[in-house]
Amino acid sequence: MPRLLKLLIGLLLCVLSISQSQALDFGFSELDKHEKLLVVNAGSVAFITAWGIAKWDYGQRSPHMQSEGWLGNDTKEGGADKLGHLWSTYVFGESLSNLYEGWGYNHDQAASYGALSSFAIMGFMEVGDSFSNYGFAYEDLITNALGSVAGYLMYKYPDFARKVDLRWEYAPAFDRTDFFTDYEHTKYLVALQLGGFDRLEGTPLEYLELQLGYYSRGFETQRADRERNLYIGVGLDLSRLFRKAGCEKFCKVFHYYQPPYTYVAHDSNLND
Repeated sequence: MPRLLKLLIGLLLCVLSISQSQALDFGFSELDKHEKLLVVNAGSVAFITAWGIAKWDYGQRSPHMQSEGWLGNDTKEGGADKLGHLWSTYVFGESLSNLYEGWGYNHDQAASYGALSSFAIMGFMEVGDSFSNYGFAYEDLITNALGSVAGYLMYKYPDFARKVDLRWEYAPAFDRTDFFTDYEHTKYLVALQLGGFDRLEGTPLEYLELQLGYYSRGFETQRADRERNLYIGVGLDLSRLFRKAGCEKFCKVFHYYQPPYTYVAHDSNLND
């Protein structure tokens, strides 16, 4: 569901604006950490409700469910939208965990509350969908849960996060106005960073990583020759390269985003 990425960015901007900007503080900085957590979660639910009523026709239908399938050739996006759910909920959960720890929760608490918040907030969106033409899709709820678990594991266990990344790749298409819905130029992948292993640190291999990814093509226009591609690749660990160059803050983006053309890969079309 491409709407999820738009919603994710909207929620993050709202949360960060309130928590960081004194002009929008409204007494937020005076709250204790528990009250801040409650306000952020309640505010997110209120934001989804208002946006859903205004933009997604929430309340126009009685609650109903539908199955959207997984990675099948007969699905709307070949499964790319489901991986989008997983990745988005994962990023949202990690962002909330980082925010919660900054408010004074310990590391383990922040990991748990961030994962639970992301799952609950995104789950509420699925409930709202059941009252619209979209319908409640259990596949979305399951991939949201997987994304929350991934965010929890990555945040709670830094040594694990040193080795594994979940990323979204997008090669810009300049004839498109909405890259959130552009699955024709999107890939999702998991990367195993060799530099995360102590034995390989300090060797040339520390700058390399192994990748396993998936992408679909041709589903937007339902081409007869549409593709569902699984690929394995070897790429550069850009986060490590930029960190070694002294760009500590900038390098963090590469834990979540994979720039195109920075790896070599072998693709296999599952439709062949």
